[in-house]
Amino acid sequence: MSTYHPPVKDMAFILNHIVGLHDLPQAADLDAATIDAVLEEAGKLAHDVLDPINKGGDEAGNTLKDGVVTTAPGFKEAYAQFREGGWNAVPFNPDHGGQGLPWALAFAVQEMWQAANLSFGLCPLLTQGAVEAIEAHGSSELKADYLEKMISGEWTGTMNLTEPQAGSDLAAVKTKAERVGDGTYKIFGQKIFITYGEHDFTDNIIHLVLARLPDAPEGVKGISLFVVPKILKDGTRNDVICTGIEHKIGIHASPTCTMQYGDSGGATGYVVGQENEGLKYMFTMMNMARLCVGLQGVAVAERAYQHALAYARDRVQGKPLDGSGATIIHHPDVKRMLLSMKAQIEGARALTYAAALAVDKANAGDAAAQARVDLLTPIVKAWSTDMGVEVASTGVQIHGGMGFIEETGAAQYYRDARILPIYEGTNGIQANDLVFRKILRDGGAAAQAWLEEIAAYDLGPSFKAVQDATAWVLKAGKVNDLSTVAAVAVPYLRAFSILSCGAMMAKARAALPASGMDADFIKAKTATIDFYMAHIMPQALGQAEIVMNGAASVKDVDPALL
Repeated sequence: MSTYHPPVKDMAFILNHIVGLHDLPQAADLDAATIDAVLEEAGKLAHDVLDPINKGGDEAGNTLKDGVVTTAPGFKEAYAQFREGGWNAVPFNPDHGGQGLPWALAFAVQEMWQAANLSFGLCPLLTQGAVEAIEAHGSSELKADYLEKMISGEWTGTMNLTEPQAGSDLAAVKTKAERVGDGTYKIFGQKIFITYGEHDFTDNIIHLVLARLPDAPEGVKGISLFVVPKILKDGTRNDVICTGIEHKIGIHASPTCTMQYGDSGGATGYVVGQENEGLKYMFTMMNMARLCVGLQGVAVAERAYQHALAYARDRVQGKPLDGSGATIIHHPDVKRMLLSMKAQIEGARALTYAAALAVDKANAGDAAAQARVDLLTPIVKAWSTDMGVEVASTGVQIHGGMGFIEETGAAQYYRDARILPIYEGTNGIQANDLVFRKILRDGGAAAQAWLEEIAAYDLGPSFKAVQDATAWVLKAGKVNDLSTVAAVAVPYLRAFSILSCGAMMAKARAALPASGMDADFIKAKTATIDFYMAHIMPQALGQAEIVMNGAASVKDVDPALL
């Protein structure tokens, strides 16, 4: 079995020389040595603590008895080390005990958790979303009651959105909330697919729950968001219990729970913000979660790549064209596959960190940066997670028949990665979000600003193709031909994503000579960039062609023919 080695050189190079971390006022004290120190220390936890329990967690999973979830061996102890190291607090507000470091740096750190152990990394990711929602929309009392302990990691948080009949369609939510009269509410209903809804890491779990009041408007306009703690302020157990854990394709060590609220009179809840505004508040959690899921795609792809690389360097099989016996890394097709994995990972990593830096700027009040975050969020989420599945699958392929055997470990990354294009809004939803909300809504202004920025780099004919595809989407939208746009939304997102990652690779090439990176890094990075430009970038041309000519072959087909 290979071990995970955090790619701290590439992370530091991207932060220091590509995305512009040092342009942030809050990064004024973060010199290159400090960034290196943070990454190195985070890497030790990932390498020494989280990676060694990843395979065992996959094999053992979780157990549920009488509403109590016992996590896989070593996970509770690993969380204690994670919390004691202060890692949960990295990006959060110092007013509530956070360290106040930039999200761009936090993303590099979080990538390590997700790569070393995706099942483990989901717990702090969900807490992060709950913290953001309470901080942005909660009352001063809610902030005082929950933020400090959640930011420290003493308590964890969840997002309770999905119900059996309400997946992506949150208008169908049936969980009920009733006013008690003292400012609290009673919550009744069932939520499914709740990540870390119950576990043994902490004494308390703070659930953020979507529910509907009796007099609420129909549809999504009638949804409210509530804080529902597992343990109430007086130390008593709230009326919420885990009634089941899912048996999943992957992320076996992450407890995915069915949560039941109100079987014994109603679970006590506290409204976040105003009643019937829950959908808006939910997107505070959801938008950052989508970027973080994109980061998970990069992370699991990196882990799959390292696993396949180690195998390719060791496995002797067949003969290269020169006729000599050698390890399979010398075979041209294996080299091609490894380069494809590496190039896509490094392009997506840079784009994801760039989106995180835009979050930092947006949080400081930069409206243009917020538009950039909005544009890049569906791209990072969808492209990086599709890429994660593809790269993990390629990792299995490099192992050959041994990749299909669980003992080699390659299959776990593929199984784990497969959820990423599905949760936090399927990638088809991300494509619709891109074309309808991020392109058509502002007349293409944010997309054009991005294209103008990356036009400084030589991106070949792919640049013009994506420009043309964008113009086509805008033209179709102007004549209200929305079903036509929807039919090719995914190819458009793919074309835009390939170009955008290519722009980050071109920016890396320009930055290398003055970066001060060592000669081996520069040589390897240059080879990876060359491969991206020759093998990956041309794929944008084909996707753009589908956008402009392929809609009818989808839209005009009668579903009865399928």
